[in-house]
Amino acid sequence: MDPLTPDEIARYQRHILLPEIGGAGQQKLKAARILVIGAGGLGAPVLQYLAAAGVGTIGIADDDRVSLSNLQRQVIHDTGTIGEMKTQSAADAIARLNPHVRTVRFEERFSQETAAGQLARFDLVVDGSDNFDTRYAAADAAEVARKPLVTGAVGRFDGSLTVLKPYEAAADGTLNPSYRDLFPTPPPAGLIPSCAEAGIVGALTGVIGTLMAMEAIKLVTGIGEPLVGRLMLYDALSARFDTVHYKRRRTKAE
Repeated sequence: MDPLTPDEIARYQRHILLPEIGGAGQQKLKAARILVIGAGGLGAPVLQYLAAAGVGTIGIADDDRVSLSNLQRQVIHDTGTIGEMKTQSAADAIARLNPHVRTVRFEERFSQETAAGQLARFDLVVDGSDNFDTRYAAADAAEVARKPLVTGAVGRFDGSLTVLKPYEAAADGTLNPSYRDLFPTPPPAGLIPSCAEAGIVGALTGVIGTLMAMEAIKLVTGIGEPLVGRLMLYDALSARFDTVHYKRRRTKAE
């Protein structure tokens, strides 16, 4: 791994002071290549905190442009970037925040068709998309590519996140669960309204997105216990966190 420069040592001093991360962990972050799907409400804090943490290469996949209604929650963008591609706006913000971070832009929606090309250059995926088609495509593609996935979702006043590594075995020897073990099929179209239809508190996306960034940092540095087989739920109105454990559904083949 590349050594840290004097400027990087000064920038990441608070990380390096932590015995759990230290210089070796910071070098792992520098060497890490993380693809972030979506530069919206969840993707914004994910991108900001991963860039600030010193992740060396960050991919940004989004086919949308910045609009005025985004700015209530998509804090990586600002009034001056309205009309720009979100990937460009986010990449420029990252460059201002941390010039040591390299960004790769994909100005297309992540899908089954684009998955292989987008995943090839990265070793970890964070899905902050806002639709079920992309979430299932990301989960299926990451499983096939054997790459860990941090995925989250929000709605009005609540959110959730989990970590998926279904290609690895748990401590008891059974395979870790997949996204489809947690959510076997997408809900019928129109059953769950989008944030444009139902509304959402902007700060909520910051809570869940920051937690997603923390899980990604844990995975890269190898510290703590990632949310594998656990779904973390957050209710903003009651200020309550809950964790639900879930397992792999056994099939005839298993």
